[in-house]
This record gives sequence, C-alpha cells and structure tokens, in this order.
Amino acid sequence: MRHPRGLLFSILNRECDGYPDTRGCHCQRLVCLRNPETTCRVAFGVLMRTIHFMKSLPSFRKLALRDRLVLVEKRWVALFLLGLAQEHVTFEVRVVPAASILRNILMSGRQKPDERRPTLGGVHRLKTFLNTVWSLDLSLGEYAGLKSAVLFSPDAAGPRSSEEMAGLLQTCPTDQRSLTHLLFTASALQTEAQSLVTELFFRPIAGQMDLHKLLHEMIVKQ
Repeated sequence: MRHPRGLLFSILNRECDGYPDTRGCHCQRLVCLRNPETTCRVAFGVLMRTIHFMKSLPSFRKLALRDRLVLVEKRWVALFLLGLAQEHVTFEVRVVPAASILRNILMSGRQKPDERRPTLGGVHRLKTFLNTVWSLDLSLGEYAGLKSAVLFSPDAAGPRSSEEMAGLLQTCPTDQRSLTHLLFTASALQTEAQSLVTELFFRPIAGQMDLHKLLHEMIVKQ
C-alpha cells in the first residue's frame, strides 16, 4: 500500500492540471471568495459543528484539557475540511486584480504581499481534495468514523499522551482506519492547508483575530 503521507501530498500538491503554464503565474494569482458574506457564514457554521463534534466524543472529553487543546491545534483543519465535504459546501473565487493589491499596499503603508494569501493553485488543490472525498460517497456514520480516526491518530498527540491516543485509535472501526490511512494523515493536511483555510474562509470576517485563541475558548467553554 502506498504510504499515506505520500497519498496526501499527492492530493494536496497535485500540479494545477487546469493551468498548463505554471510559470505564467496562473497558479500563483491571488484570489478571494466571490461571495464572502455567504460563504464565510457557512464556513463558520461548519467550524462550530466541527468543534461540537470533538466535544461530543466521550474519549475526547476524558482527556486532560492540555491534551484536548493539542488535538484541536493539530486536527481542526483536517476535521473542518471533512465537514465541508460532509455538508457538500461549494464556493467560488475571483482573482484579486493586481491594481487592487498595489493600492492596498500604498494606502496602508503596512500591508505586504503575503505568501499565505489564497492562490488560484491552492484553491484548485483544495477543490481536488473535496472532490476526492465526495467520490467515496461516504455515509454520515462513515464520516463520523473517519473524523474520529483522524482526530485520534497517534501522531496527533504529544509525548505525554501518544500511547493513550494509539489506544483510542483501536476503538475506531477497522475499515475507517483504512480509509484514514488511504486518504491522508491529518498532520500533513494541517501543514498544507491551514493557511489557505484560515485566509480564505475566516480572515474576511475575523480580521486579525487569533483563530487559535478562539478555538481554545470554544473547547474550554462548557
């Protein structure tokens, strides 16, 4: 079986097939949501339900607060993307005109071109990932099992709880663990997609708010 990390890397870093000349900067063109008010509201709802899902799991609630926060840090992006797939959320983007970018830089005096800003290529890879998940035609139960397996996969935990996490993973159905290893490892997904998800779906409504701080508050709140 192909290594899961390699599979995820292939999914998320696939060349932009729709853009024949990447040297022509098609994939690197900056984009933003076409309908940010609607899409960001839907995305925030998915995020809320993602956190609620985590908090609803008995195995999650039994963990020490420190370990719960570690899991949220390491897994929220992966579970959020699975939430987008489960709810069949679709979205469109538009290219940000270069003149608008330059005007913002000149007017603010502080803004700089940011490598983390969403690009056409990044969105293409994200949609490719969602289409890959949709092609599996998972049931609600399968989504729940897959999310649980991703959440409790061993590499999510710190040194103090890695053995406990490995034990929790054994409670997930074998076929769901296989799906998890076949599709991706959540740590790689977090690395590849966190900036894109944050900047595309949440920055338009959250501004410079610390999203991780918000997630921590949602976990701590009873």
